[in-house]
Amino acid sequence: MEIKLDQAYSDHISQFLSDKRKDTFDRILEQRTKHFTVILEDLYQKHNTSAIVRSCDIFGVQDVHIIENKYKSYMSNQVGKGSQKWLDFHRYREKQINTQDCIDSIKAQGYQLIATTPHNDSCLLQDFDITKKSAFVFGVEKAGVSDMMFEQADGFLKIPMVGFTESLNVSVAAAIVLQSVSTRLRDSEIKWQLTDEEKFLKKIEWMEKTIKSIKKIQERYFEELK
Repeated sequence: MEIKLDQAYSDHISQFLSDKRKDTFDRILEQRTKHFTVILEDLYQKHNTSAIVRSCDIFGVQDVHIIENKYKSYMSNQVGKGSQKWLDFHRYREKQINTQDCIDSIKAQGYQLIATTPHNDSCLLQDFDITKKSAFVFGVEKAGVSDMMFEQADGFLKIPMVGFTESLNVSVAAAIVLQSVSTRLRDSEIKWQLTDEEKFLKKIEWMEKTIKSIKKIQERYFEELK
């Protein structure tokens, strides 16, 4: 059954939600962005994947790209707190090596590829240029981003550290990066928000996910249109 996603349909299903819920959707959608996106390359610990996804939701990053080469990606509801329900996931897992597919897709969308690494030529987080659409890559635990990703990256980013320890847990690093760049982004004059159409369609999707009897409501709506 195909439902036409127009204003009439939106108005119809919205009556099954409280005003408070709809206002929450509107408020959050105003803070969502696709100016930044996140790539998780072959993470194998589900609590790290879940924590990063949770950070994406918290800091308003709508899209998450997940590369599955050696390891399948799993989410922990206990860690993710249901954040995965509100984000858009793009998975690359059809081939033995899926990294290139992700790179090609990201660059075709106009993103610069930024690998997070303590590489000597890395840009310090506080100096990162937020004006360009950027995809931040977080690599597999311990080893970091792959050579393929490293070689095709448009830039490198590192978090300043002054202690004896020279690395951060990947989920902690992601949270720090996203908090920094998203805060600066919202204080800028960059057009970082979703388009009106993107917000409209995403609100419909969220409403559908929230309404328990949505299939029956859609069926009745469809019948009335005949």
